[in-house]
Amino acid sequence: MLALGAIGLWATLATLGVALAHVPPFLLTGSALLVGSVVALPLSRLDPRQWRVPTRTLALGVYGLFGYHFLLFTALAHAPPVEANLVNYLWPLLMVVLAPLFLRGVRLRLPHVASALIGFAGAALVILGGRGSSDGLTGGLAWGYLPAAGAAFVWASYSLLTQRVRAFPTAAIGLFALVSGLLSLLCHALLEPAVHLSARDLGLIALMGLGPLGAAFFLWDAALKRGDARHIGILSFLTPLLSTLLLVAVRGEPPAPSVWLAGALIIGAAVVGTRAR
Repeated sequence: MLALGAIGLWATLATLGVALAHVPPFLLTGSALLVGSVVALPLSRLDPRQWRVPTRTLALGVYGLFGYHFLLFTALAHAPPVEANLVNYLWPLLMVVLAPLFLRGVRLRLPHVASALIGFAGAALVILGGRGSSDGLTGGLAWGYLPAAGAAFVWASYSLLTQRVRAFPTAAIGLFALVSGLLSLLCHALLEPAVHLSARDLGLIALMGLGPLGAAFFLWDAALKRGDARHIGILSFLTPLLSTLLLVAVRGEPPAPSVWLAGALIIGAAVVGTRAR
């Protein structure tokens, strides 16, 4: 349930991102992560000791939150966005496949692998489906696919490695978000033009920071501390499906038939995969 909570919040990211498309990405991410860090305050009961983690753990957190977004935005800037997003959504598949390499006592079984592959097929169908020839696959090679693959590996490995380091309070995610947000704002200052933000922009950024770039990270960490990483990885394929459904609902458009087929594939994969031991 914790994982589904994070997935539900991440599903709102595309809709919020469309509304804030005019905001430079590093400014948007940095501002939202700084807002997201305040979610840690009630979790830590205002106890600063909750943020005291070893340097190695802090480095892992920054690697995950900042490294993922840096590589993803680099990919979106240098590769067709549809294909780059598809490569990015290899991360749930990598979570499942890499779990035995990162976690002791975890084994892969055929239902896990099959479910992950079917889930990725469903995610690909969501991302590529319902587009005309001008908006679909553009073909060709772009070096931006490399950072997209890197982003997928970073988020999958971060999610798994948080279970390998010494146990830390979930509230410490606030420190990860704070440092990552400051690094993102530094990237904005160095790489992006300055812009003026309206009151509406600030409100939507606050909403993004409290939700998909805030509470979602805390729910995700709590889920990984309590659940099976293989099952959580398979459930994560619901993110692009729910994101697409929310986006078309906000736009008042009917979902394409391919979206319903993708939903059947992803939900079927989740049912089979999460029942496997």
